[in-house]
Amino acid sequence: MTDVLQLMDEWGPEKVVAVSDRRSGMKGVLVIDNTARGMGKGGTRMGPDVTTGEVARLARVMTWKWAAVDLFFGGAKAGIKFDPASPGKEGALRAFARALSNEVPGEYVLGLDVGLNERDAAIVQDELGDRGAMMGAPAALGGLPYDELGVTGFGVAEVADELSESLRGKRVAIQGFGAVGAAAAKRFAELGALVVAVSSVHGALHDPDGLDVPRLLALREELGDAAVGEYGRVLPLGKELLAPCDVLVPAATQDVIDKDWAGRITAGMVVEGANLPTTAAAQEVLAARGITVVPDFIANAGGIIAAAFGMDARYSPFPVAPSTVMTAVSSKLRANAALVVRESARLGVTTHHAARALAQDRVLAAMRLKGQVT
Repeated sequence: MTDVLQLMDEWGPEKVVAVSDRRSGMKGVLVIDNTARGMGKGGTRMGPDVTTGEVARLARVMTWKWAAVDLFFGGAKAGIKFDPASPGKEGALRAFARALSNEVPGEYVLGLDVGLNERDAAIVQDELGDRGAMMGAPAALGGLPYDELGVTGFGVAEVADELSESLRGKRVAIQGFGAVGAAAAKRFAELGALVVAVSSVHGALHDPDGLDVPRLLALREELGDAAVGEYGRVLPLGKELLAPCDVLVPAATQDVIDKDWAGRITAGMVVEGANLPTTAAAQEVLAARGITVVPDFIANAGGIIAAAFGMDARYSPFPVAPSTVMTAVSSKLRANAALVVRESARLGVTTHHAARALAQDRVLAAMRLKGQVT
């Protein structure tokens, strides 16, 4: 069991709320990490193995992510320990929303993460009777459906394009073919790259001549994760990480690339689509090998930029134009990625160190101005 007090350091968390519901079997936790730059805003994930420690780590990433893109919200994250494939999902989600009605939306606004979709956002809004309770609801309800738009994966590909000067003809491997991985594959293909490998929980696909991305996306729309198996011969998981490529996108889950994997990767660039996909030891190995790594809270910040637009317009009757969001995601993420790579080279540190330093300076400045630190 996680000792909540052991999670606390000079940055946070400021508040940890644990909730449960006997009827639905829901168990959940909200971690509000640091609100020096604004109220808590972050995704909510659902899974059978969610832990308080995991949610706290992700909340800290949100603190750095908001600061890195220089938007004025605070780091927070929530998790629901429940199987999202269960027929009782809606009941658990409604119980979770009710249990956090003191915090939502005054102190924390939910967003979409692993295990939740746009309909789930609509359910939370309905349960709390507030359009501002959760971002990512369907456009039919006045929301900005950023999963449907694929903003996070779009931003990942934009970052890779910026640092590659051009992706045309470059080979890309993507671990994970969920919302982020699929959207990234789509944008990579539009930018002229060859997507040579993808994976899901069902296995990996690899074709050195390039996969048929439109066909894969159509299969995913119909079959979800099973699309990989329907597309063609499936290889063991892990093959996608070692596929010869120019750009590798880990877009599945945290801690998938450790020191050992980092020593075997062939890509010249790793763009982190998932949160926390590389360990600290792996980051050092990748840097020593001359492999450029774009940190998660720099590369996958497209979703929070979209969420910020949604927050600004959450009670407005006028919808946000998707083209406005995509333009903002592209320009902000491209500039941030280039800045972090330059600072990494200038300071002689990993890109993760450089990116954290940038974010920490901004959070610390806000904490000082509010008298929270001297």
